[in-house]
Amino acid sequence: MKAVITGGAGFIGSALGRHLLAQGVDSVQAFDNLNSGHAANLEGTAIGLITGDIRDYEALLAAFADADYVIHLAAIPSVPRSIKEPIPSHDVNINGSFNVFRAAQAQGVKRVVYAASSSAYGDTEILPKVESMQTNPKSPYAAQKLMGEYYASVFSSCFGLQTVSLRFFNVFGPRQDPGSAYSGVLSLFMKALIEGKSPTIFGDGEQSRDFTYVEDVAALVWKAALATGVSGRVFNAGNGNRYTLNQTWEMLQEISGVTLAANYGSPREGDVKHSQADTTLARQALGHDPKFTFQEGLRQTFQWYRASLV
Repeated sequence: MKAVITGGAGFIGSALGRHLLAQGVDSVQAFDNLNSGHAANLEGTAIGLITGDIRDYEALLAAFADADYVIHLAAIPSVPRSIKEPIPSHDVNINGSFNVFRAAQAQGVKRVVYAASSSAYGDTEILPKVESMQTNPKSPYAAQKLMGEYYASVFSSCFGLQTVSLRFFNVFGPRQDPGSAYSGVLSLFMKALIEGKSPTIFGDGEQSRDFTYVEDVAALVWKAALATGVSGRVFNAGNGNRYTLNQTWEMLQEISGVTLAANYGSPREGDVKHSQADTTLARQALGHDPKFTFQEGLRQTFQWYRASLV
């Protein structure tokens, strides 16, 4: 059995690769251009690295030869960057995804699991967010990831390629890179605590997120790859809870034993105010069963950052 993970050298991809190997997958290959992923994330594993870009169709064809499963994670995953730099964001997230589906179909891949985004929902008055809601993307990134869902469905219905789309909700965990202004908020919070520098929270900090630990996401991705009767469908990939950024900052100060006052800045354009997943469908159809509470995920992630950044 062979699996290829696009974006496999990122923090989600490398956690997924480890999970697949633990589940007995014979060959796991990470296909990554290393713009945001890091080869170091794969050290100490049997995950192979294929350096390539999803905008290169021929490179994808070669990488997907004899592959049973493709997990498509590669993207420019940033709402602010998609607003500031919409052209490269579009090129990677839409054209690159089209190449992935096309190459997988050409090579006879059994199934593609596509990393969609909860940002497709936009702001909704009703929480939690359920898959039957009308989508309302607020940024180019959200629109691009939604288009990827449509292509996944079309390749399933028109071309016979089995696909499943998972709408990720604020995934966090070890190896998430805190070195960019576009990095996930939790990695920036943890870096700030370790360095003793106050972080900047954009807005009033009362925006809430369904933070989902990366190990739970990895387990769900593999369940989605193997589930029957689900091709062409979309599922939420969250925990079903939500915490404000202010609550999260308080938790991390308690976990770290460090007390710092946060700075507050202007709200970021395109950000969603509240996000929370209804996980009913994923539990029923895929067997989704998160094992990590938010607090436990925070503790494990902070321990990794403290060991890695000092």
